[in-house]
Amino acid sequence: MQLGIFAKTFVRPNLEETLDAVKSFGLECVQFNFSCVGMPTLPHVIEPELAQRIRGELAKRSLSMAAVSGTCNLIHPDEAHRADGIRRLGTLIASCRELGTSIVTLCTGTRDPDDMWRAHPENQSPDAWRDLRMSLETLLPVAEKHRVSLGVEPEPGNVIDSARKARRLLDEFKSPWIKIIFDGANLVASHGLSKQHPILSEAADLLGPDIVLAHAKDLIGTNTQDAPGHVAAGKGKLDYLHFFSLLRKNGFEGPIILHGLSESEVSASIAFLREKLVRAAGGGEGPAKTHAIVQAGQP
Repeated sequence: MQLGIFAKTFVRPNLEETLDAVKSFGLECVQFNFSCVGMPTLPHVIEPELAQRIRGELAKRSLSMAAVSGTCNLIHPDEAHRADGIRRLGTLIASCRELGTSIVTLCTGTRDPDDMWRAHPENQSPDAWRDLRMSLETLLPVAEKHRVSLGVEPEPGNVIDSARKARRLLDEFKSPWIKIIFDGANLVASHGLSKQHPILSEAADLLGPDIVLAHAKDLIGTNTQDAPGHVAAGKGKLDYLHFFSLLRKNGFEGPIILHGLSESEVSASIAFLREKLVRAAGGGEGPAKTHAIVQAGQP
Protein backbone atom coordinates (compact mmCIF):
# COMPACT_ATOMS: atom_id res chain seq x y z
CA MET A 1 0.00 0.00 0.00
CA GLN A 2 1.11 3.55 -0.73
CA LEU A 3 0.63 6.50 1.60
CA GLY A 4 -0.62 9.74 0.07
CA ILE A 5 -2.56 12.84 0.98
CA PHE A 6 -5.07 15.38 -0.27
CA ALA A 7 -2.76 17.81 -2.06
CA LYS A 8 -4.86 20.76 -0.90
CA THR A 9 -3.81 20.02 2.70
CA PHE A 10 -0.81 22.21 1.90
CA VAL A 11 -1.74 25.84 1.24
CA ARG A 12 0.96 27.24 -1.01
CA PRO A 13 1.05 30.02 -3.64
CA ASN A 14 1.67 27.67 -6.57
CA LEU A 15 1.62 24.05 -7.70
CA GLU A 16 5.36 23.54 -7.42
CA GLU A 17 5.52 24.56 -3.77
CA THR A 18 2.45 22.47 -2.96
CA LEU A 19 4.05 19.35 -4.41
CA ASP A 20 7.36 20.15 -2.74
CA ALA A 21 5.51 20.15 0.57
CA VAL A 22 3.93 16.76 -0.19
CA LYS A 23 7.31 15.30 -1.09
CA SER A 24 8.98 16.69 2.03
CA PHE A 25 6.91 14.30 4.13
CA GLY A 26 8.08 11.25 2.21
CA LEU A 27 4.67 10.59 0.68
CA GLU A 28 4.25 8.79 -2.61
CA CYS A 29 0.99 10.00 -4.11
CA VAL A 30 -1.76 12.60 -3.91
CA GLN A 31 -5.45 13.00 -4.39
CA PHE A 32 -5.31 16.09 -6.56
CA ASN A 33 -7.69 19.02 -6.47
CA PHE A 34 -7.71 21.78 -9.08
CA SER A 35 -7.78 24.32 -6.25
CA CYS A 36 -4.03 23.64 -6.11
CA VAL A 37 -3.70 25.55 -9.39
CA GLY A 38 -6.14 28.31 -8.43
CA MET A 39 -9.16 26.80 -10.17
CA PRO A 40 -12.49 25.37 -8.99
CA THR A 41 -12.50 21.69 -8.06
CA LEU A 42 -14.49 21.17 -11.27
CA PRO A 43 -13.20 23.60 -13.90
CA HIS A 44 -15.31 24.48 -16.92
CA VAL A 45 -12.30 23.91 -19.17
CA ILE A 46 -9.04 22.02 -18.63
CA GLU A 47 -6.45 22.90 -21.23
CA PRO A 48 -4.24 19.95 -22.26
CA GLU A 49 -1.15 22.04 -21.54
CA LEU A 50 -2.23 22.49 -17.92
CA ALA A 51 -2.94 18.78 -17.47
CA GLN A 52 0.47 17.94 -18.91
CA ARG A 53 2.16 20.49 -16.66
CA ILE A 54 0.52 19.02 -13.55
CA ARG A 55 1.56 15.51 -14.55
CA GLY A 56 5.08 16.69 -15.29
CA GLU A 57 5.50 18.41 -11.93
CA LEU A 58 4.34 15.27 -10.15
CA ALA A 59 6.78 13.15 -12.16
CA LYS A 60 9.69 15.47 -11.31
CA ARG A 61 9.12 14.63 -7.66
CA SER A 62 8.44 10.91 -8.20
CA LEU A 63 4.85 11.45 -7.09
CA SER A 64 1.77 9.89 -8.66
CA MET A 65 -1.81 11.09 -8.83
CA ALA A 66 -3.80 8.38 -7.08
CA ALA A 67 -7.07 10.17 -7.85
CA VAL A 68 -8.49 13.57 -8.67
CA SER A 69 -11.36 15.13 -6.74
CA GLY A 70 -14.54 15.46 -8.79
CA THR A 71 -16.98 16.32 -6.04
CA CYS A 72 -20.29 17.94 -6.87
CA ASN A 73 -23.83 17.30 -5.66
CA LEU A 74 -25.12 14.53 -7.92
CA ILE A 75 -28.66 14.81 -6.55
CA HIS A 76 -28.84 18.58 -6.07
CA PRO A 77 -32.52 19.60 -5.93
CA ASP A 78 -31.99 22.20 -8.67
CA GLU A 79 -31.77 20.34 -11.97
CA ALA A 80 -29.80 23.09 -13.72
CA HIS A 81 -27.24 23.15 -10.91
CA ARG A 82 -26.95 19.38 -11.06
CA ALA A 83 -26.55 19.39 -14.84
CA ASP A 84 -23.75 21.96 -14.64
CA GLY A 85 -21.84 19.78 -12.19
CA ILE A 86 -22.25 16.74 -14.42
CA ARG A 87 -20.97 18.68 -17.44
CA ARG A 88 -17.89 19.76 -15.51
CA LEU A 89 -17.34 16.22 -14.28
CA GLY A 90 -17.36 15.06 -17.87
CA THR A 91 -14.62 17.57 -18.65
CA LEU A 92 -12.57 16.31 -15.71
CA ILE A 93 -13.01 12.65 -16.64
CA ALA A 94 -11.89 13.38 -20.20
CA SER A 95 -8.66 14.94 -18.85
CA CYS A 96 -7.72 12.13 -16.49
CA ARG A 97 -5.35 10.28 -18.76
CA GLU A 98 -3.39 13.45 -19.48
CA LEU A 99 -3.29 14.12 -15.74
CA GLY A 100 -1.95 10.63 -15.12
CA THR A 101 -4.80 9.17 -13.09
CA SER A 102 -7.62 6.71 -13.67
CA ILE A 103 -9.83 7.55 -10.65
CA VAL A 104 -12.22 10.46 -10.13
CA THR A 105 -13.74 10.73 -6.66
CA LEU A 106 -17.44 11.58 -6.46
CA CYS A 107 -19.94 12.92 -3.96
CA THR A 108 -23.19 10.96 -4.35
CA GLY A 109 -24.99 14.02 -3.07
CA THR A 110 -27.76 15.32 -0.86
CA ARG A 111 -31.04 17.18 -1.25
CA ASP A 112 -29.57 19.99 0.83
CA PRO A 113 -29.15 22.83 -1.69
CA ASP A 114 -26.27 24.57 0.10
CA ASP A 115 -23.91 21.90 1.42
CA MET A 116 -23.20 18.69 -0.50
CA TRP A 117 -22.08 16.90 2.67
CA ARG A 118 -25.08 17.78 4.85
CA ALA A 119 -27.79 15.20 5.48
CA HIS A 120 -31.38 15.77 4.37
CA PRO A 121 -34.49 13.66 5.05
CA GLU A 122 -35.26 13.39 1.34
CA ASN A 123 -31.93 11.64 0.72
CA GLN A 124 -33.76 8.42 1.60
CA SER A 125 -36.51 8.93 -0.99
CA PRO A 126 -36.92 6.92 -4.20
CA ASP A 127 -36.60 10.18 -6.15
CA ALA A 128 -33.14 10.81 -4.68
CA TRP A 129 -32.03 7.33 -5.71
CA ARG A 130 -33.49 7.86 -9.19
CA ASP A 131 -31.60 11.13 -9.63
CA LEU A 132 -28.34 9.52 -8.53
CA ARG A 133 -28.86 6.78 -11.08
CA MET A 134 -29.60 9.34 -13.80
CA SER A 135 -26.45 11.30 -12.99
CA LEU A 136 -24.29 8.17 -13.10
CA GLU A 137 -25.95 6.98 -16.31
CA THR A 138 -24.86 10.26 -17.90
CA LEU A 139 -21.30 9.97 -16.61
CA LEU A 140 -20.65 6.29 -17.23
CA PRO A 141 -20.28 6.46 -21.04
CA VAL A 142 -17.63 9.18 -20.59
CA ALA A 143 -15.87 7.15 -17.92
CA GLU A 144 -15.92 4.03 -20.09
CA LYS A 145 -14.62 5.92 -23.12
CA HIS A 146 -11.66 7.28 -21.17
CA ARG A 147 -11.22 4.17 -18.99
CA VAL A 148 -11.68 6.08 -15.75
CA SER A 149 -13.18 4.68 -12.54
CA LEU A 150 -15.84 6.68 -10.72
CA GLY A 151 -15.05 6.43 -7.01
CA VAL A 152 -18.17 6.27 -4.83
CA GLU A 153 -17.64 6.91 -1.13
CA PRO A 154 -20.31 6.15 1.47
CA GLU A 155 -20.82 9.40 3.42
CA PRO A 156 -23.12 9.88 6.44
CA GLY A 157 -24.83 12.92 4.89
CA ASN A 158 -25.23 11.58 1.35
CA VAL A 159 -27.68 9.40 -0.51
CA ILE A 160 -25.09 6.59 -0.37
CA ASP A 161 -24.59 6.59 3.39
CA SER A 162 -23.74 2.95 4.07
CA ALA A 163 -21.90 -0.03 2.69
CA ARG A 164 -25.22 -1.76 1.97
CA LYS A 165 -26.42 1.10 -0.22
CA ALA A 166 -23.08 1.18 -2.00
CA ARG A 167 -23.42 -2.55 -2.66
CA ARG A 168 -26.94 -1.99 -4.00
CA LEU A 169 -25.60 0.65 -6.38
CA LEU A 170 -22.82 -1.63 -7.61
CA ASP A 171 -25.27 -4.47 -8.14
CA GLU A 172 -27.77 -2.34 -10.02
CA PHE A 173 -25.20 -0.94 -12.45
CA LYS A 174 -22.88 -3.94 -12.76
CA SER A 175 -20.33 -1.56 -14.29
CA PRO A 176 -16.57 -2.08 -13.99
CA TRP A 177 -16.22 1.71 -13.98
CA ILE A 178 -17.99 2.29 -10.67
CA LYS A 179 -15.69 1.57 -7.74
CA ILE A 180 -15.51 2.21 -4.00
CA ILE A 181 -13.56 4.61 -1.80
CA PHE A 182 -13.26 2.97 1.62
CA ASP A 183 -13.27 5.43 4.53
CA GLY A 184 -13.56 3.78 7.93
CA ALA A 185 -14.50 6.98 9.77
CA ASN A 186 -17.40 7.63 7.40
CA LEU A 187 -18.68 4.07 7.62
CA VAL A 188 -18.63 4.05 11.42
CA ALA A 189 -19.83 7.61 12.08
CA SER A 190 -23.54 6.89 11.80
CA HIS A 191 -23.39 3.87 14.11
CA GLY A 192 -20.93 4.79 16.86
CA LEU A 193 -17.45 3.58 17.67
CA SER A 194 -18.71 0.83 19.96
CA LYS A 195 -19.96 -0.97 16.83
CA GLN A 196 -16.98 -0.24 14.61
CA HIS A 197 -15.65 -3.81 14.26
CA PRO A 198 -18.85 -5.40 12.92
CA ILE A 199 -19.61 -2.33 10.77
CA LEU A 200 -16.17 -2.32 9.16
CA SER A 201 -16.10 -6.09 8.75
CA GLU A 202 -19.49 -6.12 7.02
CA ALA A 203 -18.46 -3.21 4.79
CA ALA A 204 -15.27 -5.01 3.74
CA ASP A 205 -17.21 -8.19 3.01
CA LEU A 206 -19.74 -6.29 0.89
CA LEU A 207 -17.36 -3.98 -0.95
CA GLY A 208 -13.90 -5.54 -0.78
CA PRO A 209 -13.40 -6.54 -4.44
CA ASP A 210 -14.49 -3.09 -5.63
CA ILE A 211 -12.28 -0.91 -3.40
CA VAL A 212 -9.82 1.19 -5.41
CA LEU A 213 -8.86 3.82 -2.84
CA ALA A 214 -8.87 4.16 0.95
CA HIS A 215 -9.20 7.39 2.89
CA ALA A 216 -7.58 7.88 6.28
CA LYS A 217 -9.07 10.16 8.88
CA ASP A 218 -10.17 9.40 12.43
CA LEU A 219 -13.24 9.58 14.62
CA ILE A 220 -13.95 10.68 18.19
CA GLY A 221 -16.91 9.67 20.29
CA THR A 222 -17.78 6.38 21.91
CA ASN A 223 -21.37 5.60 20.98
CA THR A 224 -24.34 6.75 18.93
CA GLN A 225 -25.43 9.18 21.67
CA ASP A 226 -22.23 11.15 21.21
CA ALA A 227 -21.77 13.43 18.24
CA PRO A 228 -18.72 11.81 16.62
CA GLY A 229 -16.44 14.24 14.85
CA HIS A 230 -13.64 13.74 12.36
CA VAL A 231 -10.04 14.30 13.44
CA ALA A 232 -6.60 13.51 12.04
CA ALA A 233 -5.66 9.83 11.79
CA GLY A 234 -4.21 8.75 15.11
CA LYS A 235 -6.10 11.32 17.17
CA GLY A 236 -9.34 9.38 17.44
CA LYS A 237 -10.52 5.90 18.31
CA LEU A 238 -10.88 4.18 14.96
CA ASP A 239 -9.17 0.79 15.06
CA TYR A 240 -6.73 1.20 12.18
CA LEU A 241 -5.13 -2.18 12.78
CA HIS A 242 -8.54 -3.77 12.11
CA PHE A 243 -9.16 -1.41 9.18
CA PHE A 244 -5.86 -2.24 7.45
CA SER A 245 -6.22 -5.95 8.19
CA LEU A 246 -9.59 -5.96 6.43
CA LEU A 247 -8.09 -4.22 3.41
CA ARG A 248 -5.25 -6.74 3.25
CA LYS A 249 -7.68 -9.65 3.61
CA ASN A 250 -9.52 -8.37 0.54
CA GLY A 251 -6.35 -8.03 -1.50
CA PHE A 252 -6.27 -4.24 -1.54
CA GLU A 253 -2.81 -2.90 -2.36
CA GLY A 254 -3.71 0.61 -3.48
CA PRO A 255 -3.27 4.11 -2.08
CA ILE A 256 -4.16 5.20 1.45
CA ILE A 257 -4.96 8.92 1.30
CA LEU A 258 -4.77 11.11 4.41
CA HIS A 259 -7.26 13.94 4.73
CA GLY A 260 -9.23 15.88 7.30
CA LEU A 261 -6.08 17.17 8.97
CA SER A 262 -3.93 20.28 9.14
CA GLU A 263 -0.36 20.52 7.93
CA SER A 264 0.88 20.54 11.53
CA GLU A 265 -0.72 17.11 12.05
CA VAL A 266 0.72 15.41 8.98
CA SER A 267 3.94 14.01 10.46
CA ALA A 268 2.24 12.37 13.42
CA SER A 269 -0.50 10.87 11.26
CA ILE A 270 2.01 9.42 8.80
CA ALA A 271 3.98 7.80 11.63
CA PHE A 272 0.79 6.40 13.13
CA LEU A 273 -0.42 4.92 9.84
CA ARG A 274 2.94 3.42 8.95
CA GLU A 275 3.12 1.65 12.29
CA LYS A 276 -0.38 0.23 11.85
CA LEU A 277 0.38 -0.89 8.29
CA VAL A 278 3.37 -2.90 9.45
CA ARG A 279 1.44 -4.48 12.30
CA ALA A 280 -1.38 -5.39 9.92
CA ALA A 281 1.21 -7.05 7.69
CA GLY A 282 2.48 -9.11 10.64
CA GLY A 283 5.78 -7.25 10.93
CA GLY A 284 7.56 -5.56 13.78
CA GLU A 285 6.67 -2.17 15.17
CA GLY A 286 9.97 -0.35 14.90
CA PRO A 287 9.73 3.00 13.06
CA ALA A 288 12.69 2.27 10.81
CA LYS A 289 11.20 -1.01 9.64
CA THR A 290 7.80 0.59 9.21
CA HIS A 291 9.20 3.35 7.01
CA ALA A 292 11.18 0.89 4.90
CA ILE A 293 8.22 -1.41 4.26
CA VAL A 294 5.76 1.33 3.36
CA GLN A 295 8.21 3.26 1.20
CA ALA A 296 8.99 0.08 -0.71
CA GLY A 297 5.33 -0.10 -1.63
CA GLN A 298 4.74 -3.36 0.20
CA PRO A 299 1.38 -3.95 1.90
